[in-house]
Amino acid sequence: MAFGCRAIRVRYHNTMRFSRRFLAILLAGTFLVRGLYADELPELGDVASTELSPATERRVGQQIMTEIRWREPSYLDDPDIEFYLNQLGGRLVAASNEPSMEFHFFAINDNSVNAFAMFGGYIGVHTGLILTAQSESELAGVLAHEISHVTQRHLARQQFQSKRVSMASLLAMGLSLLAVRSNPQAAGAAITGAQAGAISAQLAFSRGFERESDRLGFEMLNKAGYDVHGMSGFFERLQQSTRLYENNATVYLRTHPLTGERISDMQNREEGLPYRQVADSPEFQLVRARIRASQGRPADAVKDFEILLRDRKYTSEAATRYGLAVALARKGDWPGVDRELQAVRRLKMSSPMIDRLQAQARLAGGDAQAGLSLYRDSILRYPLNLPLLYGYGDALVGQRKFKEALRFSDEQLQNFPQDIRFFGIRAEAYGGLGKRAQRHLALAEMSLLKGQTAGAIEQLQLAQQAGDADFHEMSFIDGRLREVKRRQIEEMKERQQN
Repeated sequence: MAFGCRAIRVRYHNTMRFSRRFLAILLAGTFLVRGLYADELPELGDVASTELSPATERRVGQQIMTEIRWREPSYLDDPDIEFYLNQLGGRLVAASNEPSMEFHFFAINDNSVNAFAMFGGYIGVHTGLILTAQSESELAGVLAHEISHVTQRHLARQQFQSKRVSMASLLAMGLSLLAVRSNPQAAGAAITGAQAGAISAQLAFSRGFERESDRLGFEMLNKAGYDVHGMSGFFERLQQSTRLYENNATVYLRTHPLTGERISDMQNREEGLPYRQVADSPEFQLVRARIRASQGRPADAVKDFEILLRDRKYTSEAATRYGLAVALARKGDWPGVDRELQAVRRLKMSSPMIDRLQAQARLAGGDAQAGLSLYRDSILRYPLNLPLLYGYGDALVGQRKFKEALRFSDEQLQNFPQDIRFFGIRAEAYGGLGKRAQRHLALAEMSLLKGQTAGAIEQLQLAQQAGDADFHEMSFIDGRLREVKRRQIEEMKERQQN
């Protein structure tokens, strides 16, 4: 899906697609889910053919997100990029007609220009979209469009032919839609018969939703303080680029065109508003540089950024030097990283992204005191920046400051009780302290957050057998094991009902 329910794929360089293995998982069989993700799905029972509850949407979205996060190689596990997308998206959601609705934004490492909304407020953004956007307002315009698909519950409002919809079949349909929208060519080859017809019907039903999302996205963009011209400008460039592929467009693409009517509607809305020039945030430029620096071989990335700096072909010298620093970090040239980041600071750019990379450089260069100090100072300025918090916790473990790492992870879990990274820091800290039972308990919580109930039970049983838990700790472990086993029994019952 390109931009929600509309399929537009504009390629530059070589497109990095969802893996064939993932598509095979998504599209095998009809709309029944087996194997990896069907084992722990609850039964929905009777669901009205035109309505799904928000709670159900969220559960479906969580299941799909679990598959992407833990089993899809193209999921971009980069805390800096994901945090930026969530900050940008959060600002837009606050300006939406559902400001209290929960959203999560994540990146897909794919050079195609694409973004997609899933059930429950999960929105994926391809790296190609971030690099193609010429301003932060353009990127914000696409996200605003996707947010509107969710707030208007467009996926939930799709009509289902069956009055009895299981969670398994609903999840499979959602995953199949995701596959089509992410890679129409590969998916088109895999989908046949009733599948293709059902998916096409779902997508065709969304044409009116696209116009609704355009209108609400525009209002959101304006209210959030971005340049509203970014939306029409970006979509117009997409329309022009798409014409290059018109003769070879897939059926999916042909049935969901980006029409001139939609662009005209956007431009008409702009006429009544004064022009507002909005500067990009430093993070927008830094994230783009970080993505570029992470592509290809490290040596080639270093060379590319050195050429850009030599020829002065950049929009932001500071961001370009940061990109060079990221590429040098991939090569392991930590003195070079520190040198470039100091140059970035002399150019008066500041960001927690810069602080984190410089702290990593100092630690890797053997100056642990300076690295930890940089983390602490930056956390004081940006206390809710998750990448900084992750980096500091990992650094404490790396420096064998296990007691401090344990205290830190416990503090953070008070604020972020479902954050798997902080459970990982806790597990490593307990392991470093030789507390085996507590380490297995933390690993069990990580397994649960991954949706792996059986793995959690195994870890809790290992915690029981560790032999180093006191009475109170053992009581908690025993109680947690009983609770998780009850959960497993309920899941088995629900699976049998499917």
